[in-house]
Amino acid sequence: MSEGQHKSLAVNAGHGAGGSLWQACLDQLAQELPEQQFNTWIKPLVAQVSEDFSKVTIFVANRFKLDWVRAQYSGRIASLLEKIYGQSVHLELALAPREISARSYSTPSSPELSPVREPAEINDDGAAAGFKNRLNTALTFDTLVEGTANRMARAAAMHVSGMPGQLYNPLFIYGGVGLGKTHLMHAVGNKLLADRPGSKVLYIHSEQFVSDVVKAYQRKTFDEFKERYHSLDLLLIDDVQFFANKDRTQEEFFNAFEALLAKKSHIVMTSDTYPKGLADIHERLVSRFDSGLTVAIEPPELEMRVAILINKARAESAEMPEEVAFFVAKNVRSNVRELEGALRKILAYSRFNQKEISIQLAREALRDLLSIQNRQISVENIQKTVADYYKIKVADMYSKKRPASIARPRQIAMYLAKELTQKSLPEIGELFGGRDHTTVLHAVRKIGGERQQMTELNQQLHVLEQTLKG
Repeated sequence: MSEGQHKSLAVNAGHGAGGSLWQACLDQLAQELPEQQFNTWIKPLVAQVSEDFSKVTIFVANRFKLDWVRAQYSGRIASLLEKIYGQSVHLELALAPREISARSYSTPSSPELSPVREPAEINDDGAAAGFKNRLNTALTFDTLVEGTANRMARAAAMHVSGMPGQLYNPLFIYGGVGLGKTHLMHAVGNKLLADRPGSKVLYIHSEQFVSDVVKAYQRKTFDEFKERYHSLDLLLIDDVQFFANKDRTQEEFFNAFEALLAKKSHIVMTSDTYPKGLADIHERLVSRFDSGLTVAIEPPELEMRVAILINKARAESAEMPEEVAFFVAKNVRSNVRELEGALRKILAYSRFNQKEISIQLAREALRDLLSIQNRQISVENIQKTVADYYKIKVADMYSKKRPASIARPRQIAMYLAKELTQKSLPEIGELFGGRDHTTVLHAVRKIGGERQQMTELNQQLHVLEQTLKG
């Protein structure tokens, strides 16, 4: 952006442009950080941007959180603000005034172990509700774009929401990161509550269930725990692969599962892989997961990606021309979350430069993404880079050896091959010693899912990606 454009923005900015600067920074951080980290530490922050954009003050709820954000994230936030604005930006962190602090989440006592507490739900009469369903009311069947990739899963979910406790119980939905599994679950809950307002529905991530089991242990409150989970009409539980190696959690979930089925309540679950592909989950639990209907959601096809982009742009009060949507959809192919990230970049670029959305503008906004693809990173280069990084032989990439020290880097290389090249799953499998495409798909889903939850893995992948992109 030229100096003249900066001055124009500064003069005409007001709150809106300052908000756009901070929003663009948030959008980038949402792509870089695991979802739980972002939601816990970054999303609740409130920013104040000076009129000339030279200073950004971030208000943090309390001293503990301020110290943590400063140590872990302030450097990255400062560099992003400077990169987006194009000039030096002074970043300050400050304790939030009471009125801002009241709107923020309370801070966990341990950043790794404790979940963020949510504000109490309020009834119409102003009293705190005794039960919070945790549903996102914006995620409905109406806002879900249908295509061949999700048609069967959507039909099954619709059936469950209309006739809970009957067919397809449990409903097990599996697929990679960012394909719409969570959206479908919220849609089931929202539809059931619209039809039967008195129903007791709960959406929860599996890590929250683990946390609830730990709390019940610590506080000796298993009666309350069982009352909460065993009394539901509909339980929606995300990412059950995170129950792996947690024996007491698996036991409690098995008990809740049996209790809910016995009273004809419905259970909907998601995972990054099909039931029998789950590692370190008790066999009796896997057999329960597989006893209803298991459906997959695949990466969206081109036409579906185009429709998603156009719909999400409208939701942001912007119009995306169809030819621009096709251009973006052809270049962003892996999942809906990446499509949303590309759309946010284009909208922010359009607003900051005060230009209409066009193919040329999209090309400029996504130049980093496009340059990756234009360099045509090879699978062979990925195999060599990953082998060097994890100190194994390149030959191990296509050997039949299966110890974890080799199998794990091999899965990471398969994931990167799918993310950074145009190769199909069968083509990648062939280059990894003639492996079946389902083996590659499992690796892609496994590493993609773990990346969202494991900070160390995400950092390793980030280093490898930067190395490969040059």
